[in-house]
Amino acid sequence: MAAGIADSPVAGPVHVAEPPKRRKLPGWLMGVLWAVGAIAVLSTASYLTGNVDLTSSTTTQTALRLALPILLAALGGLWAERAGVVNIGLEGMMILGTWGAAWGSYYGGVWVGLLVAILFGAVGGLLHAIATVTFGVNHIVSGVAINLLGLGVTKYLAHLVFQPLSGNPRQSPVVPKFDTYSATGITNWLAGLESEQRAVISDVAGILRGLMTQVAPLTMIAILLVPISYILLWRTRFGLRLRSCGENPVAAESLGVNVYAFKYTAVLISGGLAGMGGASLVLLKDGADYLENQTNGRGYIGLAAMIFGNWRPGGLLGGSALFGYTDGLQLSGRGPAVLALLYAAVLLLVVVVVVQLWRRKWFAAGSAVLAAGLLYAIYYSVDELPRDLTPYAPHFVTLIVLAVASQRLRMPQADGFIYRRGQGS
Repeated sequence: MAAGIADSPVAGPVHVAEPPKRRKLPGWLMGVLWAVGAIAVLSTASYLTGNVDLTSSTTTQTALRLALPILLAALGGLWAERAGVVNIGLEGMMILGTWGAAWGSYYGGVWVGLLVAILFGAVGGLLHAIATVTFGVNHIVSGVAINLLGLGVTKYLAHLVFQPLSGNPRQSPVVPKFDTYSATGITNWLAGLESEQRAVISDVAGILRGLMTQVAPLTMIAILLVPISYILLWRTRFGLRLRSCGENPVAAESLGVNVYAFKYTAVLISGGLAGMGGASLVLLKDGADYLENQTNGRGYIGLAAMIFGNWRPGGLLGGSALFGYTDGLQLSGRGPAVLALLYAAVLLLVVVVVVQLWRRKWFAAGSAVLAAGLLYAIYYSVDELPRDLTPYAPHFVTLIVLAVASQRLRMPQADGFIYRRGQGS
C-alpha cells in the first residue's frame, strides 16, 4: 500500500534523504595541521640544502618581529571590511601610528607611546569613516587620500617637533622601547637541541626557541588580539550585527541595526589597530626609532595577508606569518637562505600536485608541475640570488600567494558598497 501511494502520480514528491555531509575539521585544528606541514617542509628543505637559516631561532625571532605590523594591519583591515568598508588607507594610518608612537614614547614612555599611536591611527580611521560612510566617497579614493594625508601630516609634524630635538626632520630622537622577556630555562634547553643539528628535532627546537626569546608585551598583545577578534566578531551579538552590515546593510537596517554606528565603530577600531602596527615598528627593540616612510608598504602587505586569510582571523595570522618569515629570512640569511626557500617551495608544490591529482583536478595539478619545474630550474641554475632582488622577496611572495589564493576567496558581499540610510525603504 505504501509502495502504491509512493508510485501514484497524485501523491506528492517523494523526499529521498540526502547522505550526511562530511564534517569539516575545526578551524583551529586546520591551523595546527598547516603549521605542522609548514615546519615539515622547511625541515626537509633545511636538511637537503644544508641551510640551517630556514629554521634557526634567529630567523624565527626576526620573522616574529617583522610579522607584527603586518598582522596588526591585517586585523585592522578585517574589522573594517567585515563591516563593508574597504580600507586601503591602512598604510597611512600606520604612518600616523609611527609618529604618534615616537612622540608619545619620548615624552611619556612606551605605554603612552602605544596609546598615542592607537589614537593617531583611529583619527585616520575616523576621517576614512566620515568620507566613506557619511559622504559616500568611493572607498578606494578615500583610502588613497588617507595614505597621502598620513605621509604629509607626519612629515610636517616631524619637521616641526623632531628637527629641534634630533637635528634631522626625517628622524626622531632616541625613544624608549618595550622591555623583552625570555623563558630562560626552556630556551637554554632548546638552544642545546638546536646546536646539535639533528634533523627535525633541531629544526623544531630552533623555531620554538625563536618564539620564546626576547618577547615584548606588545608582541603578546598582538597575538592575543587574533582570538579576541574572532570571539567578538563571530561569537557575540555585537559581532553578528557588525558583520551583517558588511553582508547586507539594507536587511540589517530593516532589523533595527544602526548601520552607520557599526561602520564607524569598525573603521575606528581598524585605524587603531593599524596605528598599533605602526607603533610596533618604533617601540620594539632591534627596531629603528621613527623614520620617514618606515612602514615601507607594510599596510598594503597587511591588506594582502587579510585577503590571503579569506577575511578570517586565523587565516590572516597564517598570511602574516608567511610574509614576516620571508622578510626575516632575507635579513638573517640573505641570498643563500632565500634560494633554499625556493627549494622548500618546490617541495610544497610537489605535495600540491599529489593532492590535486588525488582530487582529479588536472589543470591545477599541471599548473603546479609547471611552477615547481620553473622554481627548481632557478634553484639549480644559480648559486645565490642577486642581492638587489632579495629585499623584494616578501613582495614576490605576496603576488604569488594572492595569485594562488584568489581561487577560493569569499569577501563580504557588501564590501565597498556605498550605503545610504533608509535605502531599502
